Amino acid sequence: MNNITPVVKNLLIINVIFFFATWLFQQQGIAIDEYLAVFYFNSPFFKVWQPITYMFMHANIAHIFFNMFALYSFGSILEAHWGGKRFINFYLITGLGALALQWAVQAFEVYQITGSPINDLSTLVVNNPAHIATLKGIYLNPMLGASGAIFGVLVAFAMLYPNLEMYIMFIPVPVKAKYIIPVYIVIELFLGVSRFEGDSVAHFAHLGGALIGYILVKLWRRKGNYYDYYE
Repeated sequence: MNNITPVVKNLLIINVIFFFATWLFQQQGIAIDEYLAVFYFNSPFFKVWQPITYMFMHANIAHIFFNMFALYSFGSILEAHWGGKRFINFYLITGLGALALQWAVQAFEVYQITGSPINDLSTLVVNNPAHIATLKGIYLNPMLGASGAIFGVLVAFAMLYPNLEMYIMFIPVPVKAKYIIPVYIVIELFLGVSRFEGDSVAHFAHLGGALIGYILVKLWRRKGNYYDYYE
């Protein structure tokens, strides 16, 4: 832990605090995630602070562990490369970009069913059971987690250090970052488009974070040699 950078350290602490606070409130019968996770922008449960707070909420131990492990593993390298201010800007922007793409996909789904992405639920009439289930899922189920920002971090790492070799679970040999991350993105795209029954993961949010991360690194690189690629 000696090589952990300040912003990454604080992000880890904040995420852990949010996770345990959520657990403590749940023990008292208070569903704090209904206030801090993010709902569809037209949902009656949406609050203006949710696009930020959702990035620090996690559903379970596995969810927060893998996100924070990735942040610890790759975030400190990026922060050391960019500096703390640039890194936190990148992290928050990719998190917001993740939400933007997720909302765009949801808005399109709502539009296909109702003819508008914005509706008055008190007067909305939908008879198709499948459409009702889709609308309930969009309007009543929040999104939470740092995964969108983490995907941005992964993409940035692969772009800045493409030839750095890493060991991946179930693969006995090291693989270069420029090969691992694109495969991961393709898998997310496949899962997002396939929409398997019972899959509650916001795959398009992951893709949104990855896309914004890619765009930011490209834009920042053009501003000078300081942001050039490293191998």
